Amino acid sequence: MDGPDALAEPVPRGSAPLVLRGREVGRDGRAVRPVVMAVLNRTTDSFYAPARLPDDAAALAAAERAYEDGAELLDVGGVRAGHGPPVDEAEEIRRVVPFVAAVRRAVPDLLVSVDTWRAGVARAAIDVGADLINDTWAGHDPALVEVAGAAGVGVVCSHTGGATPRTDPYRVEYHPPAGVDADGRDGLLADVVSTLRAAAERAVACGVPRESVLVDPTHDFGKNTWHSLHLLRRTGVLAGLGFPLLMALSRKDFVGETLDLPPEERLEGTLGATAVAAWLGARVFRAHDVVATRRVLDLVAAVRDEAPPAVALRGLA
Repeated sequence: MDGPDALAEPVPRGSAPLVLRGREVGRDGRAVRPVVMAVLNRTTDSFYAPARLPDDAAALAAAERAYEDGAELLDVGGVRAGHGPPVDEAEEIRRVVPFVAAVRRAVPDLLVSVDTWRAGVARAAIDVGADLINDTWAGHDPALVEVAGAAGVGVVCSHTGGATPRTDPYRVEYHPPAGVDADGRDGLLADVVSTLRAAAERAVACGVPRESVLVDPTHDFGKNTWHSLHLLRRTGVLAGLGFPLLMALSRKDFVGETLDLPPEERLEGTLGATAVAAWLGARVFRAHDVVATRRVLDLVAAVRDEAPPAVALRGLA
């Protein structure tokens, strides 16, 4: 576009800020940077091998390193999202809860999230200091958000298209609302928006502070690769929901299928998707690769004029 209108092209509006335990996450004075949520799985079968940390000492060292590398949140999981050996609630608690307590003691400034769909696991984790419950399976246990609300901690509201825990999508279809003249693929977007809005408002009604409710379109869960790519390009709509927007893109299948690459070779694709989502206003990024993600997000924050460059000497000194 030529002419004066081209000069007025706005920077996309960011999603709402995230506040946990009264702390605005990502803010440093006037600077506001997207937040890195580091992934740490207390499992032996996660899809990305370097994230498997069942050993206590190795896991705690990884948590400390994630904080030093720029993560402000640590997302601890005890059950693989996909198919695998059964893990009951008692075993999930054994894997996760003592470790959350250890992180609280060792790295008190690192906020801790627990990736679970079970209210009992959430309650036990909150009792030892978890700050956020990442309900990846979209309220499969409806009591989970009530547990988070009673404790006043944060919660992630997700979208799975009705999929149940530890299942994979198969020929999932979403249809645009009747009478809506839009991209036909926006049937998915409409479903995600309505699901996330309803879940977020229920969380608030249950006592979770509004600024501590994250919404996550949950790429790959109940979606094929075309669906996940469309949600990425429509990030701006999701950022406008009025809640902090979480993007869990790291090394996921939609990245791998787009580039025809296995999990261990998906870093560049993940970072490309991360830059797009950050530019379009996403606030929090769940990531396996903390240093690389932190650098990409800092660059995007500077381009969006939300944070200054770390050094600015060229042409000035």
